[in-house]
Amino acid sequence: MTKKADIGGKRLISLSTQAWLEWVTSIPNIQSREIIASEFQWISRESDVIIRAYSPEDGEFLVLNELQLRYNTRVPRRMLAYMGLATEKYGLPVYPVLINILPPKSPIQILDTYSSQFKGLRTLQEYHVINLWEIEAELVFQESITALLPFVPILKGGGQPDVVQEALQQLRRDERLSELEPLLSFFATFVLDSSVVQEIMRWDMTVLRESPWYNEILKEGADLGIQQGIEQGIEQGIEQGIEQGIEQGIQQGIEQGIQQEVLGSIELGLELKFGDEGLQLLPEITEIRNLETLKKIRAALRNVQSIEELRQIY
Repeated sequence: MTKKADIGGKRLISLSTQAWLEWVTSIPNIQSREIIASEFQWISRESDVIIRAYSPEDGEFLVLNELQLRYNTRVPRRMLAYMGLATEKYGLPVYPVLINILPPKSPIQILDTYSSQFKGLRTLQEYHVINLWEIEAELVFQESITALLPFVPILKGGGQPDVVQEALQQLRRDERLSELEPLLSFFATFVLDSSVVQEIMRWDMTVLRESPWYNEILKEGADLGIQQGIEQGIEQGIEQGIEQGIEQGIQQGIEQGIQQEVLGSIELGLELKFGDEGLQLLPEITEIRNLETLKKIRAALRNVQSIEELRQIY
């Protein structure tokens, strides 16, 4: 029976809340009281985790954890909103922490402050930033930070088969942690060949697709593909210089963007399921212009057992 991989931030942090608090805050003598639900009116995300904490020096306060797959320019404003909502709802001081899991795809400055000014009035909100790719993998083992074990492959020095194997062994020593194995598999595919990950983890593609991180990666690709397609379409329309050209360009751009999203999903599925051998199919699949056929290929990746079986789809 396969293990479910639908692991949100709350579940991860709950496995070692005290160790997590000590790590993200470095506050002396901090104590974990409870994880509380972040049921804000317009926010519903598995990656927002609020912990009620206490220290002799500060008394009771909240630690707001925001786990972001990749940093983007909207994050500072989001942190400001989370801070305001948490402060209003719970009436306690808030220590905000932003944890970025994967580095941005393009060069971008990662800010630790939201700042704006309007009509002489200034808004300023600072927050603590942790970039996982800058954290030494060895720290996870030394300080027993259970919540970080699935992320070991993308930590500094963690992208080696023996290090991933050590993380896997630690997960398997505790029955409560066995559900984290598929998540460890997922992040291992970012730094190791799929064949190596399969040998170490013996992961199942079906289980990987249950992970919220997997779905966020696919959505990220979809958003980027559609945005690029629209931009290309608008540019083509402007060059034509007529309103009809612009409308047609936008429509064409949207269609191109959707096609790029589907191709991105297929590429990820080929790599995860068949490794480098699967990626060799990508050039011929890219030549397919029929969107419905591409969607059939993407759906078929869930069940096909061989490359030849997949080829029969198209």
